[in-house]
This record gives sequence, C-alpha cells and structure tokens, in this order.
Amino acid sequence: MRPKTQSSLNIKLIILGFLLAFFLLLVLRTSFSSTSPQQQNPNPAPISHSTHDQEEEPSGGALAAASSNPTESPATTCPPSSSSSSTDHDHQSCTKIPPTLVDTLIHYVTTNITPQQTLREISVTSRVLLDKSPCKFLVFGLGRDSPMWSSLNFGGRTVFLEEDKSWIEQVRQQFPYLESYHVEYESKVHQAMQLMKIGQDEEECKEVVDPRSSKCRLALKGMPREVYETEWDLIMVDAPTGYHQDAPGRMTAIYTAGLMARNRGEGETHVFVHDVDRTVEDRFSKGFLCEGYMRTQEGRIRHFTIPSHRSTLATTPFCP
Repeated sequence: MRPKTQSSLNIKLIILGFLLAFFLLLVLRTSFSSTSPQQQNPNPAPISHSTHDQEEEPSGGALAAASSNPTESPATTCPPSSSSSSTDHDHQSCTKIPPTLVDTLIHYVTTNITPQQTLREISVTSRVLLDKSPCKFLVFGLGRDSPMWSSLNFGGRTVFLEEDKSWIEQVRQQFPYLESYHVEYESKVHQAMQLMKIGQDEEECKEVVDPRSSKCRLALKGMPREVYETEWDLIMVDAPTGYHQDAPGRMTAIYTAGLMARNRGEGETHVFVHDVDRTVEDRFSKGFLCEGYMRTQEGRIRHFTIPSHRSTLATTPFCP
C-alpha cells in the first residue's frame, strides 16, 4: 500500500473519472428519489426524520486509532419550499460536492504519486463498489490510494488497518477524514509454509467462528472490537508488508478476511487480494478464500465472493 512515484497521466485521469462518475450517479439517484414521491402525491403527509445513531468509540487496548470521521450522508433530501430563492439554495445544498471528495480530486490532480494498483486492477474493485455503495468496506493497508477507496464508497464506512504507526500519522496529516487503526502482526513471511500446513491440517482452522474465539494460529485477534462485530460487505487485503522474509506477510490477514466473511449472519462478502503474483498471496488466497469462490483475476488482484456459512455449518465445507 506504499505510494510509488509514476508519471502516468492516464491512471490519474481514470481515478478522477471514477470519482466524478460516482458523484454524478449519487446526484442523479438523489434527485430521482427526492422528486418521485412528490410527483406521485402533490400533498404528501409530513415525514418525521430521525437522526442516525452515533458511531461507537473504537476499542482502545493496544490499538491506536489514527483518525475517525462521522459517516457522511450520500446526499440530503431537498425539502419542499414555496420560495424560489429558498428552492435554489436547497438545490445547491443537495448537489454540492462534499469537502472530502473535493480534497480527493485536488489530491489526485496535483500529485505525481499514483496507486500501486493498475487501472485494470482498480476497476475490479470499483465495479463492485459502484454496485454496493454506500456499504461497509474494510481495507488491510493505508496508502495514497486510500482517499480514492473512501470516496468511491461515499456515504458508507471505509476503515483502514495499518501496521506502521508513523505511516498512519503521515497519512493522517494530509487526510484527517480517513478512519484508520494500528494493528500489530506476529507472523513473518518465512513462517508462511508452516502456517499453511497448520491451516490445512488442523481442524480448528476449519471452524467457522468469530476470529477472537478461534483456536487457529492464523486468526488475527488484535484488531479493534468493532472490526470483528461489523459485517463487512467488501474486504481488501493489500497489507501488511510481504515482500521480504522478515516482513509480517499477509497470511493471517487473508485467513481472517475469509473467516469473517464465512461468519457473517447472511449474504456474501466480496474479498479482494492484491499482489497474488507473490507466493504467499497466491497460495493463501487459493487455500483459505478458496478457488471455488474466486470470481476473477486481473493482473495481480483476485476477487472472491464468500457466502455466509453460519446457517449451513453442517453441510457446507470450508472450501466448496
């Protein structure tokens, strides 16, 4: 997830295109939803509006929250008004681009640092986000592409998990609206094959439970409480560091992403793994997210859709 300097103008334009198209879609959807009821009924009954529940404070412990922002509403519903000036003001309020999207657009226009994922790799996830957002999106890793993912999930909740505290602070200074948490990993890349054998041979690694109560050595237990208690619609594994033998590697992140997906109450979770050209990402994604659940691979990214196993524990194997 670290930034990589490139001079590619194309990928910057595509990112801007994604964000602008996404915002246009939100505006059109909001305009449709706000006008249709009034067209059907010119004298609608008064509507009682309730406020959203406030987000619960993250669990402290050994984890440090880098930043937390309230979930932004995708757009506001325009109230009816007899005043033309008031109507113009309401319309501007409903269609005005939000500050976080402004910051994201300006950032990608003015920087030479672009995401490490290619255009085609980004498109795999962005297509799902355009369909599912606003949704709950968990990302292992924090980087220069994080504002893009957060913006593409505008109105939803996007959470980033990062291993490097100093890197969190650096990103936090530029993008204070990103919600991120520090997570510590105990594994090392040189342990990968040993952990693979444990995951394949030990029965506790095939049990579909909350990762916090799992007895499998691959289950991550040091994440914030709300990460475990949220049913994520999308999970992307693009961290921790995995390019040298003493790095943490993504073994436990991949396994835990699959376990959380299986343990959700109902529905399915979209899981993406980047850098599958490397041995760990290749073998662990196929082994624990399962080739039978793989939907596509584009370049170095794989997309899996993992259904809930909780209602079919007795009949559903860990891998189909």
